[in-house]
Amino acid sequence: MEEVRRTSSQKWTRIKLLSWFFSLPLVSGRSHISNMMNVNHTIFHPAVFVLLGIPGLERYHKWLSIPLCFMYTTAVLGNSVLILVIVTERSLHEPMYMFLSMLASTDILLSTTTVPKALAIFWFCARDITFDACVTQVFFVHLMFVGESAILLAMAFDRFVAICDPLRYSVILTLPVVGRMALAIVVRSFCIMFPVIFLVRRLPFCRTNVIPHSYCEHIGVARLACADITVNIWYGFSVPMVIVITDVVLIAVSYTLILRAIFRMPSQDARHKALSTCGSHFFVILIFYFPCFFSVLTHRFGHNIPRHAHILFANLYVVIPPMLNPIIYGVKTKEIREAVNHLFIRIKK
Repeated sequence: MEEVRRTSSQKWTRIKLLSWFFSLPLVSGRSHISNMMNVNHTIFHPAVFVLLGIPGLERYHKWLSIPLCFMYTTAVLGNSVLILVIVTERSLHEPMYMFLSMLASTDILLSTTTVPKALAIFWFCARDITFDACVTQVFFVHLMFVGESAILLAMAFDRFVAICDPLRYSVILTLPVVGRMALAIVVRSFCIMFPVIFLVRRLPFCRTNVIPHSYCEHIGVARLACADITVNIWYGFSVPMVIVITDVVLIAVSYTLILRAIFRMPSQDARHKALSTCGSHFFVILIFYFPCFFSVLTHRFGHNIPRHAHILFANLYVVIPPMLNPIIYGVKTKEIREAVNHLFIRIKK
């Protein structure tokens, strides 16, 4: 009996030793898994993102770069000449042209924020962009977009006062007032888009660092995160669109009142001059807002549209309006045409 008890005790001891031995890897594995889970809960930012350019059209990158480079060069040169003319010609130191110089500056910044990197991808396959540079690009792309919308609203207000209340135009829109409006545009745009920096930086990126685009934009970067991006989607789409739609409504109201005032003018020459002055601004508004809303609607409902079509359109959107704006104002505005001629005459001398 004693021998049986002793044998049983020895077996139990061996069982305990074996169970302890085999439990070591399990505990170690659990500890390793726990550590991995803790790592996954920390915010991880990749050192670089990889921009693919226009996926699906890689073999056409060199050819696509030619018109893109031409449009970008035209946009930068045209808007630079416009700014130079407005700054140097004292006759153009009026609110309308001050707002136009602000629009030209915004166009240069918008296209310069995106196009040089796209050309570097197309020409040199320079696809890498650092995380901080990507976030900076996201911020400035959306900042310029919201800022340009506000400038177009300010220009509509300028035309409204000039046509509907011409006797008080010089009293209402003085240069200090224009300066305060410019400051308000900058502050408003900055306050709207500054939270985007924190919304992107708070995200952990533990999947891929490849962005199927030629530049960084908010939602495209956020979709790479391994976390809930509901706030990014809500803020990225809703807030800018509400602001832009508000601007569009106010511009529409302004132009409704402007057209009513124009058609009440007794002189046909006065009507023609007023329509000509507002026509260039109206074309600029269409060029800016129509592609904007088309892009949003195709992203929301155009699921059958190929990805490369979306990206190609996004590249054209940041360069075509900046290219066309100085051309439209140069053709439609007599004062600017004359000022440009004077500038080139002075340069030749």
